[in-house]
Amino acid sequence: MNIQAMMQMKKAWDSFTNSHPKFPAFLKAAQGTLREGTIIEFKITTPEGKTIESNLKLNASDMELMDTMRKIQK
Repeated sequence: MNIQAMMQMKKAWDSFTNSHPKFPAFLKAAQGTLREGTIIEFKITTPEGKTIESNLKLNASDMELMDTMRKIQK
């Protein structure tokens, strides 16, 4: 595990959450609702009004990844 890269990622995450303080609260609220079979939808709208949409359905390996990420955050 590259400790320096992890520290850079932490710094970038801190900067991102300072710019977008509602996002971590959203993730925390969503955390309790995520389970296998949950569908997560994404929508991006550019300044010009173009939209890109997609979704994903969580599977067992996705849930394992999220559990691992939660453990790392602690």
